[in-house]
Amino acid sequence: RFGTFRRPHRDAPVLRERLENLDGTPRASALFYALETFRLNACIGRELPGLRREIDRLFPLPVEGRWKDAADDLERRGATVEDTLRWTKRFLDERVDAGVQAPYQGHADLDAAEQLTEKRLDEDRSELQKLIQDLIDRMDRDDFEAEGDENGEIELDFDAEGEPTDYELTLDGKPLPVPTALRERIDAILQDLQSVPEDWLNGEAGDDDEDTSPIEPGELPANPDGDPVFVYDEWDHLRGHYRKNWCTLYERPVTPDDPAFFDLTLHKHHGLVLDLRRAFELLRDQQHTLRRQPEGEDIDLDAVVDASTEHRLGREVTNRLFLKTHRHERDIAVMFMVDLSGSTKGWIVDAEREALVLLCEALEVLGDRYAIYGFSGMTRKRCELFHIKRFGEPLNTQVKSRIAGIMPRDYTRMGVTIRHLTRLMDEVQARTRLLVTLSDGKPDDYDGYRGDYGIEDTRQALIEARNRGIHPFCITIDRQAGQYLPHMYGAVNYTVVDDVRKLPAEVSRVYCRLTR
Repeated sequence: RFGTFRRPHRDAPVLRERLENLDGTPRASALFYALETFRLNACIGRELPGLRREIDRLFPLPVEGRWKDAADDLERRGATVEDTLRWTKRFLDERVDAGVQAPYQGHADLDAAEQLTEKRLDEDRSELQKLIQDLIDRMDRDDFEAEGDENGEIELDFDAEGEPTDYELTLDGKPLPVPTALRERIDAILQDLQSVPEDWLNGEAGDDDEDTSPIEPGELPANPDGDPVFVYDEWDHLRGHYRKNWCTLYERPVTPDDPAFFDLTLHKHHGLVLDLRRAFELLRDQQHTLRRQPEGEDIDLDAVVDASTEHRLGREVTNRLFLKTHRHERDIAVMFMVDLSGSTKGWIVDAEREALVLLCEALEVLGDRYAIYGFSGMTRKRCELFHIKRFGEPLNTQVKSRIAGIMPRDYTRMGVTIRHLTRLMDEVQARTRLLVTLSDGKPDDYDGYRGDYGIEDTRQALIEARNRGIHPFCITIDRQAGQYLPHMYGAVNYTVVDDVRKLPAEVSRVYCRLTR
């Protein structure tokens, strides 16, 4: 952060090489670390003066003679690593004795630092160019192209008297708005280099083979399975708007497997199946007592007391004095969205299959309408949805074979799947419509659909579902889910199953609570 490893440009010698050029002995490194500690303590003191006072109190460094001259110079505002290297050279030439070293200054692994810096710069360059391309695309949509700016040159203009982070991004001399993500990336590069290389600002974003154009309906490839192919928008939180026609979704069947898996699972969880059936039968036969009715099986004492009071006051008395039992008519449709990403391999996918078996068995008792779809894919041009059971489809041998055929696949691009399932649920008429996600982790895909981008697109798709009267809920086994699911689903619209082996039982119990 304070420039110990910062270079003027990427081809400049790294710190290890510069120290080797000074002397090449351990003495040079020891002097450099001791002198750099004075400069860094001063930097800390300017930003965190309370911490600096604690450092000085706990670890006082008495200096005198040449060391005091160096400390006074290196502690001034504006001192850089160049000044530390200059004093290191002087001390080597003058054969100054080693000073008092701070017990906390440590030792730098310069080879590892160089390797990590190079790797980080490669990542920073790629991400910077993608963010700049996104900024240019957004300007195009705002009709900036009418001014001819889309082919202009982007420059980073620094305030010569300000801090390294005091800069302005311009296109042909005109200031550009710098989104937070772009500013953070530029700041990261400026911690390693004194400036951002010009070709990094004006280079092409991403890989040469990457196609960043929207998908036109006429360009849709044929689906070999015969099912329709769909195109959906995707939300880009950095731009603040949708990428139009961005994702291609293929609806495919699950390759069936042995339907005997269904009955074997019921036998394996025999006791749990009985408990779930009893719980769901009670849910099905649930009755409600309606108060203050004009007729009924019993007297509503609260209503009678109120009526007596009204009578004594000379007011008209109501005839709604009875209790009536009413059988609750369920009108629920639920869509289950099952994560089939590669990370579900092993126990997780086995637990998902067993959970679906128990759920289907319980829902058949309850009589609610339900559908089950799995999702996976790789990149925006191959998003895959696997139908396991559609609404209105009976729980027959084919459905049982599809459940048995569930297997891990690729990545977890959630936004496009939610949008498609929302579209399917729009065709279902029900008083209560649920979209329940069964997942083992956060949104992720091979082409950069991860981190904030994937989370924000998924959140936007869930907002779209809520606006259409669909209630989303997530059941996950990811113990880190509390870091992102409240933002996506809301604070009370998810649950974490702490042990994958509990998943089959928990899925049915959660559904029971949701629809009680």
